[in-house]
Amino acid sequence: MNKVLVVAPHPDDEVLGCGGVICRHVARGDDVYVVVVSKGAADLFPPALVEQVRQETAAANILIGTKRVFFLDFPAPRLDIVPASSLADALKDLVVQIQPATLYLPHHGDLHGDHKAVYWATLVATRPNGGFFPGRLLCYETPSETEWGAPISCDAFVPTVFVDVSEYLGVKLEAMKCYGSQLAPNPRARSLASIEALAHVRGSTIGVAAAEAFCLVREVFL
Repeated sequence: MNKVLVVAPHPDDEVLGCGGVICRHVARGDDVYVVVVSKGAADLFPPALVEQVRQETAAANILIGTKRVFFLDFPAPRLDIVPASSLADALKDLVVQIQPATLYLPHHGDLHGDHKAVYWATLVATRPNGGFFPGRLLCYETPSETEWGAPISCDAFVPTVFVDVSEYLGVKLEAMKCYGSQLAPNPRARSLASIEALAHVRGSTIGVAAAEAFCLVREVFL
């Protein structure tokens, strides 16, 4: 049994990016934890919507088998103005508490500034410079964010790790249905049809029905 931590800038990123992989980890006996870094800023999102999304998060993560969801409640969409040290320290505390062998995080090239801030804060929080650190860091792709990163090579999502989630795609899609406030109509990127299509494209790359793709940031063997 291994421990796994998924760092999600916003509710639903954990399902969009690695809902299938979470199911696969759970099926193999791993304990999976999710940390949702932000919640909607009070002047932009009504309390009723914030509470609705919190309930959607709980329902979705029950479906995919997450052991526990942590909420840090930094303001969204304003993580770019939160002190980087505050983000990193909060994430570091969780990493030390959970001690995950594998950690999933958003891609640095994502369009959303919150995703970029979480990526860099997570790298700081997981530096192998003494004490515990995860041995494996993988960036996931978030539909509607990752594909719209700046058109320069250093920001491109170029997957290097593919995981067969054919057995779990249906559960991922059911979990996304829980996020009714976040889904979009077809053919937009966050529609169920588009999410399923992306899984089939990633699967075709490795000759399976469905897959999720990741960029390996670091892998350490001690």
